[in-house]
Amino acid sequence: MKLVPVLFLVFFCLVRANGNELLTSTLIKIGAHGNGNQEAIRAISKDNQLDHSSILPLLIAMNSANSVGDNWIRAVISETIISSDPANFPIQKIHNFLENQSNAGSSRLTAFELLQDNNPKLANSIIPSLIHDPEPSLRRYAIAKILDDASLEKDAEIALGLYQKALNFAREVDQIQEATKQLRNRGETIDLVELMGFITSWEIVGPFDNSERMGFGKVYSPETESVSRESYKGKNGQAKWTAFSTSHNLGMLDINEEYGQIKEALAYAKTTFVSDSAQKVQIRLGSKNAWKVWVNGDLLYSRDEYHRGKTRIDQFVIDGELKKGANKILLKVCQNEQTQSWTKQWEFCLRITDKSGKPIRQSSVN
Repeated sequence: MKLVPVLFLVFFCLVRANGNELLTSTLIKIGAHGNGNQEAIRAISKDNQLDHSSILPLLIAMNSANSVGDNWIRAVISETIISSDPANFPIQKIHNFLENQSNAGSSRLTAFELLQDNNPKLANSIIPSLIHDPEPSLRRYAIAKILDDASLEKDAEIALGLYQKALNFAREVDQIQEATKQLRNRGETIDLVELMGFITSWEIVGPFDNSERMGFGKVYSPETESVSRESYKGKNGQAKWTAFSTSHNLGMLDINEEYGQIKEALAYAKTTFVSDSAQKVQIRLGSKNAWKVWVNGDLLYSRDEYHRGKTRIDQFVIDGELKKGANKILLKVCQNEQTQSWTKQWEFCLRITDKSGKPIRQSSVN
């Protein structure tokens, strides 16, 4: 849960306001680097009638707010409304908001946390039902309970079943790895690549020039061709498409293994994904490099940033659509000029899932 600076909390503790349209619209507009903070303070200070009936409108407003606005709204609810009137906490309205999956995941998480703080018995009773929730932060609670139950279970067969259940429904890597470790300790064979649906077989072409980071915006031929050429002019001579795959247990593809640890370079990777129907999907990508991703020639998303943190599974979640049959996926992965040890990684992992993170399997019929 994000923290709000103490200065903001002081304002919330000193003033009370109502959840009117002006307040909520002001909170929604708060941006990064303090943009909109003063307007929010003025809006909060204009009225002193904020009460439990304002909680639901504020949660609804969170559906449209950014992470900074979320933090302000959480503070308004917790530090101003509930702290001054805990007896009138609207349990059923908050529960109904949580159950409505059309609300934003971060808003629903806040609703659950409010229930935890103000009616822990109800919150605990809800946790098992979150195992199917599309919001990973909520599903995590259910998986954590299963893992805890399994660790305390004296019956070996029941514990085994609980760890298998956790592995089948987990979507976050640390919980998947914990369940996998416990199952392997009990003699089970686990294939995480198959379980999570990582795409491990690609073709790659490169390296192309990315001097002064100009290659990210430059349109090289692989981006525009409907039929790939045999070779291209690359950074160090002719660049040809070659098979590219991995045996990494979490589907990571290391481009350095193909071209060496060169800098100021980029490469393209492509694969074909066969879908048994036209469907909405999520492209879940991990990479600490700059990248772009296309599906069937349409650019879905791009990120021009290098080496912030480490490569993580499902680091970026991009909504997309597949057509029935063969779908062409193209990825551009760029390496910059930095030479520190933590900038040498040139890698990615990718899987295709539904909105809950469950992998979508390829059809055997093209």
